Amino acid sequence: MTSRQDAGRVADDIRAGRTSLGIELGSTRIKACLIGEDTEVLATGSSSWENSLEDGVWTYAIDEVWAGLQSAYAALIDDAEQRHSIRPDSFGAIGISAMMHGHLAFDAAGELLVPFRTWRNTGTGTAAAELTALLGVNIPLRWSIAHLHQAVIDREAHVPRIASINTLAGHVHERLTGERVLGVGDASGMFPIDARSGTTVAPAYDARMLRAYDALAGDRLSRPLAELLPVVLPAGAPAGTLTVSGAALLDPSGALRPGIPFCPPEGDAGTGMVATNSVSPRTGNVSAGTSIFAMVVLERPLAAVHHELDLVTTPAGDAVAMVHCNNGASELAAWAGLFGRFAAAAGRPVDDDAVFDLLFLEALGGEADAGGLLAYNHLAGEPLAGLDAGRPLFVRTPDSAFTLANFMRAQLYGVFGTLALGMQVLAAEGVELDRMFAHGGMFRTAGVAQRFLAAALDAPVAVGKLASEGGAWGIAVLASYLAHADALPLGAYLDERVFATASVSIADPDSSDVAGFLSYLARYRSGLAVEAAAVASLPVLSFVERA
Repeated sequence: MTSRQDAGRVADDIRAGRTSLGIELGSTRIKACLIGEDTEVLATGSSSWENSLEDGVWTYAIDEVWAGLQSAYAALIDDAEQRHSIRPDSFGAIGISAMMHGHLAFDAAGELLVPFRTWRNTGTGTAAAELTALLGVNIPLRWSIAHLHQAVIDREAHVPRIASINTLAGHVHERLTGERVLGVGDASGMFPIDARSGTTVAPAYDARMLRAYDALAGDRLSRPLAELLPVVLPAGAPAGTLTVSGAALLDPSGALRPGIPFCPPEGDAGTGMVATNSVSPRTGNVSAGTSIFAMVVLERPLAAVHHELDLVTTPAGDAVAMVHCNNGASELAAWAGLFGRFAAAAGRPVDDDAVFDLLFLEALGGEADAGGLLAYNHLAGEPLAGLDAGRPLFVRTPDSAFTLANFMRAQLYGVFGTLALGMQVLAAEGVELDRMFAHGGMFRTAGVAQRFLAAALDAPVAVGKLASEGGAWGIAVLASYLAHADALPLGAYLDERVFATASVSIADPDSSDVAGFLSYLARYRSGLAVEAAAVASLPVLSFVERA
């Protein structure tokens, strides 16, 4: 705030509940973001968590969901008090977002039947292939319907008891409001949405495909699929209010008031689109974190089915092509941690942000094709590359130029490698982009990852300050949109009310970088055979075996 008067106005807005709260459960952090009526960030809070591999399944303990939510919310309340000398006890609206897809199955009493199976699990190949053939659209391994059908195929004991399935965002929303509903963007990662629905027609699951699946499942499920799935809602639709029990669950201190309206819960892909103003045709965004994915809003339907592309929607219901890669910046962060530890061991410790800055800036001095080096960031399976498991690899030939600059450029290129394979499929379909907006921690070092992504996509890449809080801010904006949905479509609301004065930097693709990345990508594609051999030859050791 620029004056005491502004500070006083913010305090009055918080006190009167003229704010919106967004909470997003990401892969490594649960983030809470409070915004004012002008969508400016007023307070934030977060809590760290991590998935675990249990009995071959990537999962999060459901108790950790609530502990993390409570911790992030409490941190936000403390931050609001420190910044504005007031502890909020109500908000104008609330929104919940989370990582998409996966399998959360509940019985008739609402009890979780099996541990949460996240998007990271890739053991659904049989189901995905069968569903793709049946429905005539690509069904990715991580989609909820693929997880459900794989359980049906495997005759898992919990299947006959399933009364409902949901995403993580939908489940949290239901516990807080009592409403089993889901934003259309998140719902489109559970089961295909009717392509005829969108911003002018209420979105819904594809009825023909629902009937086809019911015929396939037969009596192996207790009820029709439509009854298992949450109700679909577009952005701006009322989605329930905070109940007394929901308020106590989010804020055990008892200060939070019930009755606050909620927007439809959304997935992290949808909130990323909002946070980057990428909900209109010929726009898109790239989100880089534990996973990396690109979303491109389509002008027209694709001509063919491609296993590399998911067809999902914006939070308003418009068709989107999604290129999703299970592996993002985690391996890059591991290398940064190694170099940081070396500096500390040498008696010259460097903080984490400075380590990233130094290494990223070093990459700018590398050769355009990374000197013949290759880096695979595959900690987990990568369906788009045909891999059901991952082994992180760094590969070089005897004649490659093994320098730190080339090494770091190879690592950064490696984050975008599988993504670029998928984007080439979109380019072959004739899909054109005016710009891509990038967000995620790896873009904080100005002019490095942004420049290399522009080369990988051969398209302008924008980075802006408004996306700094990512999906938590995006779902807060969707909560704020509840008060404007009757007057403005979502795209117009973002253009006119949210991003009109946004500060954005744009990196155009450099021709030498584009040529260099294409050379790198050709080696990357060929080298996938090395990655596959590593998966086959190098088993993952258990903790006991390592000890």
